[in-house]
Amino acid sequence: MSDDAPSTTDASPETSAGSESGTVRDRLPNTREGAERLLDGIVRDNRFTIAVLFPAVGAVTLVGSAEGWIPEPFAFHPWFVLFGVCVMRSPLAVGVLPLLDRRAAGWLGVLVAYTYAIESVGVATGWPYGSFEYAIDLGPMLGGVPLALPVFFIPLVVNAYLLCLLLLGGRASSTAVRLVAVSATVVAMDVVLDPGAVAVGFWTFGGGAFYGVPLSNYAGWVLSAVVAVFTLDRAFETDAVRERLADCEFMLDDMVSFVILWGGINVRFGNVLPALVAVAFGLGLLATDRFDAGLLRP
Repeated sequence: MSDDAPSTTDASPETSAGSESGTVRDRLPNTREGAERLLDGIVRDNRFTIAVLFPAVGAVTLVGSAEGWIPEPFAFHPWFVLFGVCVMRSPLAVGVLPLLDRRAAGWLGVLVAYTYAIESVGVATGWPYGSFEYAIDLGPMLGGVPLALPVFFIPLVVNAYLLCLLLLGGRASSTAVRLVAVSATVVAMDVVLDPGAVAVGFWTFGGGAFYGVPLSNYAGWVLSAVVAVFTLDRAFETDAVRERLADCEFMLDDMVSFVILWGGINVRFGNVLPALVAVAFGLGLLATDRFDAGLLRP
């Protein structure tokens, strides 16, 4: 080979880097459908980690923070809490994604606005949930309300909505039946959530008849549940939601996380009735074939 002949055996670092970058870009989906399939696969391949391991670790760390086992600044670290919540919400978010269009986004925006508005009124006046205040740092605040509030609230009502569609079958086609069932389910979920949150010190009502929670709090949740059903009915086509539920076995995995996390916390603090309600939700998930023994194994 002559001295000035180009070499074909060695690639320059720049060429190699460019080739690798191109390969990565080639592997990324370039359509919405491709992105949805990719996210479905990621969640499906990590169901145990997301729906079982994360809430179990979350329950231990929240109890440890409340009991003083975890030192500052790691106790109730807001970004750790938000990260864990977002991971546990991911099956629901990925499950709903194919149903999300402009109409759905608009109505979900209405629900987000309602969430901030009703929480701001509650913090300022004590209505409709009763007088309460946040006892730990939950990240950036706006007017006394955590900016991440929709991440905590909206998945709760969407999970209740989906669970009722699965359990009620054709009866859920009735708006009245759907309204009553979803509202009752949302209130039941708060029967589990609020006593557990009070026990670990997330927020405080200053006392209450039901494990430190005033009974008026649940009347407020009825109002919020009715608003949620109204907006979700307009955001999504019921038949399309049912089809997605049939195709997406992990869509209610966030409910599995809810049962493990808040059920475990209530057991730890001796909140018998909230723990039993959490068990009832677990049985409901078993009835939908969404919470099987396989999910409890890595």
